[in-house]
Amino acid sequence: MAREPHSFQSRRRTGRRYAVWLFIVLALIGGWTWLWRYASDKATETIEGWRAREAKAGHIYSCGKQTIGGYPFRIEINCDQAGAVLRDNQPPFELKVANVLVAAEVFQPTLLTSEYASPLTVAAPGQPPAFIASWKSAQSRARGTPASPESISVVLDGPSLDRMNGSSRESVIKAQHIEILGHMLEGSASKDPVIEVTLRTTQMAAPGLNPFAATPIDSDIDVVLRGMKDFAPKSWPARFHEIQAANGRIDINKARVQQGETVAVGSGTVSINPQGNLQGQLTVTITGLEPFLKSIGADRFVQNSPTVDRLAGTLDRLMPGLGNVARQQAGANLGAGINLLGEQTVLEGKRAVKLPLRIDDGTMFLGPIPVGKAPALF
Repeated sequence: MAREPHSFQSRRRTGRRYAVWLFIVLALIGGWTWLWRYASDKATETIEGWRAREAKAGHIYSCGKQTIGGYPFRIEINCDQAGAVLRDNQPPFELKVANVLVAAEVFQPTLLTSEYASPLTVAAPGQPPAFIASWKSAQSRARGTPASPESISVVLDGPSLDRMNGSSRESVIKAQHIEILGHMLEGSASKDPVIEVTLRTTQMAAPGLNPFAATPIDSDIDVVLRGMKDFAPKSWPARFHEIQAANGRIDINKARVQQGETVAVGSGTVSINPQGNLQGQLTVTITGLEPFLKSIGADRFVQNSPTVDRLAGTLDRLMPGLGNVARQQAGANLGAGINLLGEQTVLEGKRAVKLPLRIDDGTMFLGPIPVGKAPALF
């Protein structure tokens, strides 16, 4: 029997090798496609789980048109004309945004990264927008499953919030950068969770909320919430009410706030009273105290206080007009007087004073002077 030529045998072996490699490649593509589809199903299941979880808290999310893509390495769920109705708020309000993109990696389908198109409108259901929020970029990350959430973060670059007044806008809040980070520190979602929340802002101003807040503020605040029974779907007012009922607390582990030349750092623990207001005390160290006190009108408070009134009346009886001089001096030397009440120290290379910041039924006092009112938590 005649043997096949050597060149023909060589071509035959090469053809078999190509066939084997082609089979392997097709098998890999098929396997990867199956894996991608499985992961995309898991990611979709996770998103639907989060949506159902939020619905139990009164947050109803909707999507006008939903598409899935991102093959081969990512799962991307694109939602056009996204909306949410927050029924737990009184009165309820509705959020609308043109597009939301939710993405997950193939090997991490329970880590969801979302990007939001600007702007977002806020309105009573069926009514014209009352507020419009916009940003350069907005992203959130949620890790874990709906039954066992682990962490969530929201990062905004160049955000602003405007109040609508007919066809005109009034600036309420604007900032260069805002970050909100939350994660489970102890316990679990089903039993005795301890939640750590970090807030960081850069050049945030809120002229529409308070004249004092019109000057931009940088902040880095870390708090720990203790006293929740679980992390089941519910509104934050309900969570704070739960903390109050359990005699829980809010630990402020670190707080640094800077506004112009005023810098304050502090820490402490506060509780929530039955009226939903904060109660407690922090130890703060402040440099550049005088501009801050003047910005909140503390000098006028002192000048018109009962103590200064009595002193001014006595001086006026001795010499008419002397009481008014005393009022002016009391306001002008306010910072020096407050400095005498605290411990002299140094903060970030500058002279500073350490003193208590007392919170009584939500009203904050720096020494004897009220410096603001914290909003009720429920």
